[in-house]
Amino acid sequence: MLVDSHCHLDCIDLSSFDNDFDKLIQHTFDAGVEHMLCVSINLKTYPDMLEKVRSYPNISVSAGLHPMADESDEFSIEILTKLAKDEKVVAIGETGLDYYYHKDNPEWQKQRFRAHVQVANELNKPLIIHTRDAGDDTLDILRQENAEKCRGVIHCFTETQDFSNKALELGFMISISGIVTFRNADALREVAKSIPDDCLLIETDSPYLAPIPHRGKQNQPAYVQHVAETLAEIRNTSVEHIAEISRNNFYRLFKLSDQSEN
Repeated sequence: MLVDSHCHLDCIDLSSFDNDFDKLIQHTFDAGVEHMLCVSINLKTYPDMLEKVRSYPNISVSAGLHPMADESDEFSIEILTKLAKDEKVVAIGETGLDYYYHKDNPEWQKQRFRAHVQVANELNKPLIIHTRDAGDDTLDILRQENAEKCRGVIHCFTETQDFSNKALELGFMISISGIVTFRNADALREVAKSIPDDCLLIETDSPYLAPIPHRGKQNQPAYVQHVAETLAEIRNTSVEHIAEISRNNFYRLFKLSDQSEN
């Protein structure tokens, strides 16, 4: 059985599932995915997201504001702390830095990022980190805010081997998405070979970044199988081994009981 460690279930177009959220979830479970982490990106829609998944024991959630969220979005440590205390919440984020569009004025991203780390440390919940064109600053803030206390995951990893090594030193796990299946992802595949077994997670980032053979279409959690297959090939192991280690790492990092034992 597989775990999708990062998806956005509330963003998936349900038209191919008869506009029925239950059918999407049942389809995912039938495909061999036993648990999903539905990740917050927008506090305005967060209550609706939480309500949509609350009744599913095999779906956990995070609380946070994506670094690309609008600068004017209401945010404070108090608001985030209140949301994150919900028993359904197992992580803080996704948070981090994205300079692809905001290279000239990153200060508001940095402030929000620091706030997320502080809340994660206060509540002892791991971080979900997004970083794009901001590797050095991301690592600097994680160190300055003592993120090794709460730890977490670098999601949808596309950084360098050096970044991976430094993140691992801070106690973070590395999550590989469908990008690893792309033809132009040789550099990522090289890094993915070196991630220690006890630090590897897999994800879809649904509905984005559908893996080959579904590239260009809407992604869904069931497609995490393709990520596992590619990792098994490049790491010279079995899909079953990738599934097992990524499951075990997921439940350990997010302090959840293994669903296969229930």
